[in-house]
Amino acid sequence: MQLDYVILGVLSLGRFSGYDLRRWMEGPGRFIGYGVQLPQIYRTLAKMVERGWVVFEVDPREGRPDAKVYRLTGTGHEALLAWARSPYEPASRPMDPDFMLRFIFAGQLGRDIAIDIVRTELEYRLRNVSENGALAGVAGYDPQIPELDPAWAREIHLTAHEQGFASTAAYIAWLKLTLQRLQAGRTPLTGTPLTGTS
Repeated sequence: MQLDYVILGVLSLGRFSGYDLRRWMEGPGRFIGYGVQLPQIYRTLAKMVERGWVVFEVDPREGRPDAKVYRLTGTGHEALLAWARSPYEPASRPMDPDFMLRFIFAGQLGRDIAIDIVRTELEYRLRNVSENGALAGVAGYDPQIPELDPAWAREIHLTAHEQGFASTAAYIAWLKLTLQRLQAGRTPLTGTPLTGTS
């Protein structure tokens, strides 16, 4: 169902063909962390047409197959707004792609929505991160194969845990900075105040 909202969110920016949606996802949208193939986009668009969320016009292309160019309907607009305003539930794993999807495609609809999403994610991460990053429960290994050295296995697991902890700490720092920026009403690149609040 997330692909529906990715498509609605992109179509809120303009009219796109299925191929153009895929190019957007591989270009500006590549950092979202949500990979999808072209057939999946076309299947989703067909279902969205059936629901009345999008409509298309045929764009004749000389020397190439005609393209269906999609746009939001009023019903699609309402579906996007209902999703954007619905409560955000963080996933248990940090840096889950669903957060970025919600942040981008719901957050683009208003500062209050974006702030609520970031605040919810930040509060969840702060409640669920260990303060010292300690790795518990790895001392009692009982190797079942001769190639496994318990001390070496512990070192590898500790190193992987430290990477995960450092990534989570950096993610939390980004969430804090983003929340401050959004609450202060500054644009991300220039630092100049935004004129509207929603």
